[in-house]
Amino acid sequence: MPTTIKIDKLPTIRRFPAYLNILRKLEREGKEFISSGQLAQIKNIESILVRKDLELTGISGTRKIGYYIPDLIRAIENFLGWGETLDTFLFGVGQLGTALLAYKELESHGHRIVAAFDIDPAKIGKKVHGIPVFNVLKAPELLVRLNVRLAILTVPDEVAQGVTDILVASGIQGIWNFTSVILDVPEGVITQKEELLSGLAVLSMKMAGGRESGESMGGL
Repeated sequence: MPTTIKIDKLPTIRRFPAYLNILRKLEREGKEFISSGQLAQIKNIESILVRKDLELTGISGTRKIGYYIPDLIRAIENFLGWGETLDTFLFGVGQLGTALLAYKELESHGHRIVAAFDIDPAKIGKKVHGIPVFNVLKAPELLVRLNVRLAILTVPDEVAQGVTDILVASGIQGIWNFTSVILDVPEGVITQKEELLSGLAVLSMKMAGGRESGESMGGL
């Protein structure tokens, strides 16, 4: 499916990982089929929204039975490009980087961090959560040798563009950017910027609104 279609469907794409978590849990529990209505009820959203989301994957359910869960899981994974695991490098082994190295769910979602990079001599040559840490200067050689196409960026803002330039020169194709810097990359290199504080701002506003209106916070 063309990338442009996927970009136009970003709200749907953001819902798919939640669907996968639900489906994998049900599969572990031995459940074989699920309807869009049941999935919508678990997610607490409209059933028609789930049906339209699942239609994008090309899968068809069986009337009055629903979707065969293993097939639905594969359909969503293939749509997201998670059908096979993609080796990934992480740059910046600070607090956030260390937390991501410990987050083993990434691999179940198609991304395996195989190496980390830093400039701190106290970290270089050691392993963090089982992942070896190398000097960032060694990255170009390893990127080419291991044919790694994706990098996670958790470095300090002041060095983010410099590290990005090294990655681009070494043939990186995608950067998951956790810094506050808007990266300057050439056409053909894909970046995804994560706004952690944006989520916190939304949560804070909801909490402030709940306090002002006297609403219960129990549903959060």
